[in-house]
Amino acid sequence: PVANATITPSPLSHQVCAGDPITLHCSVQVGSAPVTFTWLWDGQEVAWGPILQLGDVDVGHLGTYQCVTTNQLGQDGHRVFWALSPELALEVTPQGHGDTVAAGVNGSLLLLVLLAAVIVTWHWWN
Repeated sequence: PVANATITPSPLSHQVCAGDPITLHCSVQVGSAPVTFTWLWDGQEVAWGPILQLGDVDVGHLGTYQCVTTNQLGQDGHRVFWALSPELALEVTPQGHGDTVAAGVNGSLLLLVLLAAVIVTWHWWN
């Protein structure tokens, strides 16, 4: 099963100038292939694949981003496992002579709850 989904922004800086491109990378620490990646923006599906390129960041990119990872086990494909990354919040804040975009990871409590669910599922599975 997939587990420990994370989002890594590139560049890694917590603040990116408005107008600069930003790329989000989703990865899992555990999971056998094939793993699928679905991107959520404010809870809505917006893209698929491990990389989300936002291009020139502006106020239209405000919101929270999450990555949902899934894989299937067994030849029949009936067992589907999934992991949800912590939220990555993009927000425009005024700083200096222009706007900057701040990327922060929220939802550590959610991550702990999901990790506990994965552990319980793993023990139940085995």
